[in-house]
Amino acid sequence: MLRDPAAPRGPNQPCPSSTKSHVAAAQSLCDRAVGTDPPAERTGQRQNRGMRTRLGCLSHKSDSYNDFTAILPDKPNRALKLSTEEATRWADSFDVLLSHKYGLAAFRAFLKTEFSEENLEFWLACEDFKKTRSAAKLASKAQRIFEEFIDVQAPREVNIDFQTRELTRRNVQEPSLSCFDQAQGKVHSLMEKDSYPRFLRSKIYTDLLSQTQRRLS
Repeated sequence: MLRDPAAPRGPNQPCPSSTKSHVAAAQSLCDRAVGTDPPAERTGQRQNRGMRTRLGCLSHKSDSYNDFTAILPDKPNRALKLSTEEATRWADSFDVLLSHKYGLAAFRAFLKTEFSEENLEFWLACEDFKKTRSAAKLASKAQRIFEEFIDVQAPREVNIDFQTRELTRRNVQEPSLSCFDQAQGKVHSLMEKDSYPRFLRSKIYTDLLSQTQRRLS
């Protein structure tokens, strides 16, 4: 028997599917009106939790390096072959620090905590560039370094002044082993005056010294 659509339903009789659709649509409109979207809100909460987790890990990582073997250049050995005397000499000068492979590794780890490792990577790229013996490779390597570190909005742009950038741009047009010397010198000076003193006061360095001293006791 056909039922009049306007007739009242019994207590146990289900709503027609069209009515359910209208209710769902109305609820969706209400959600948007009050600025809530439950699925999106849950997604945002998950993203926020993930971001807090990553920031927490970074904060913990930058606070201390009690396990210094995690950043050593020769990880397979997993052994800290460093004396207290050697580590103490890193405070003598910035160049002493850079000349020691463990000093270089420790300084790189410190710069990563300050999000400024591009300065050291540029300096190292220049050191490698000056060892180039092939004239055919010189131009391509010079252009690659310029585009990665020197050019405006380069992916790992270093902090140098406009005059030095433009001088380096001209040098790269006719590359020589010395075409990055001025820019490299500026970055070296910046690290020496700014990052290096903070490194010597950092927990990365003080924890390392403590670790070498504990091995002797």
